[in-house]
Amino acid sequence: GQPLGPRRLSLKPVPKVPNMEAFLREALVKVKKQARGFLAPELCCQAVRAAAEQPFAEGVRREQELFQVLLGSGQAQALQYAFFAERAVHRWATPSGASWSSAAPQPVRKAAVIGLGTMGRGIVTSLVKANIPVVALEQDLEYLNKGRKAVLLLLEREAMKMEGGAQILDFHNPARLQFTVDFDLLSDVDLVIEAVFENMALKKEIFHKLSKICKPEALLCTNTSALNIDEIASATSRPQQVIGTHFFSPAHVMRLLEIIYGRHTSPTAIATAMQLAKALRKVGVVVGNCFGFVGNRMMFPYVEQAVFLLEEGSRPEAVDQVLEDFGFKLGPFRMSDLAGLDVGWRSRQGQGLTGPSLAAGTPARQRHGRRYSPLPDLLCEHGRFGQKTARGWYQYERAGGRTATPDPWIHNFLSQYRDAHGIQTRYIDQEEILERCLFSLINEGFAILAEGIASGPEHLD
Repeated sequence: GQPLGPRRLSLKPVPKVPNMEAFLREALVKVKKQARGFLAPELCCQAVRAAAEQPFAEGVRREQELFQVLLGSGQAQALQYAFFAERAVHRWATPSGASWSSAAPQPVRKAAVIGLGTMGRGIVTSLVKANIPVVALEQDLEYLNKGRKAVLLLLEREAMKMEGGAQILDFHNPARLQFTVDFDLLSDVDLVIEAVFENMALKKEIFHKLSKICKPEALLCTNTSALNIDEIASATSRPQQVIGTHFFSPAHVMRLLEIIYGRHTSPTAIATAMQLAKALRKVGVVVGNCFGFVGNRMMFPYVEQAVFLLEEGSRPEAVDQVLEDFGFKLGPFRMSDLAGLDVGWRSRQGQGLTGPSLAAGTPARQRHGRRYSPLPDLLCEHGRFGQKTARGWYQYERAGGRTATPDPWIHNFLSQYRDAHGIQTRYIDQEEILERCLFSLINEGFAILAEGIASGPEHLD
């Protein structure tokens, strides 16, 4: 007995849902937190709100308006640029004429990772997830067992995120993942990634050993964040097989993989490393060999300015806030705490900028005629290495904790430091913080392009 006229859903009244207002408000707060500074997710929330509150035709009209706002926005242009830049970096070239179009990769059927510290663990996890059998090597049984535990924990976590989980990763199978202290087990691998800490003598010793043990065509990779690839290669009988593969921490999460060629690195080696990046679902970027390469070299002046700002009167949380509001996921100080302050400290000691090898009588705030801040070194001397020790530029709830809280100790320490060096503090506004940090980073990018270390601006971006 019902009429047979059309019953179009879009013409029906919108049902009233209980607690709608509270739900939408909460959703917006969540989105703003997860997608800080991103326009599109916020406008998506507004579109959903319009759909819930207005008749269908009105909701669609509102959605179209919001879409137009996004279409003409600077963010849309930037995201499109990033999308195409990410694809452009697959087409690599070196000044010597080697390029993606003429070099063919070697197959990687089995890999090895040396060193199971933070970086090594993440690299092993990435390889297992990419279905590449791995031999994980440590210097002694104590370190091996500690590393094994940590790797298995990471893999369990990764498995939980995947459908089919542990069965797919199958990491308890020794044919897929093997832990050892025996270098001779590396005789048949196609590729080795060395991930020990940043010490040139140690890396050279390992590469000398590898060139005796590994098969002649095996690729020898170093996960260094700043050291000279040519010097490491000089310890081997096959410098053409040596290449830098700089993973970023945490290595199983971060998508960037910096691939650094040395003076003798063969085009095949570069192509193989790029192919590996693809297999690991990372974005491989080919760059030249200089101190810090591209990623870290651009970070040095950026972090340096941030530290100078503290000397002049700012606070870590104030600097971080400005850069995070601008769009960085983490400000320089939270980033340093996450990466570990001891990493940079060890590197500066190696360069003779601090520690026992610093020449007596060197002014505290000058190195090689340039301004220098000893603040990060002083923090390390106090045993403050960041998240891993629960104290760094911030304090954390426990060692390995993630929640950064401003630390009164630091504020006190900074004012004592300024008094000791007779520094007049002043109020530093947000614009100055942003420009000083950002412009020094950008300027370094131009220097890298001018030197031909990167072959185009997309590679830097």
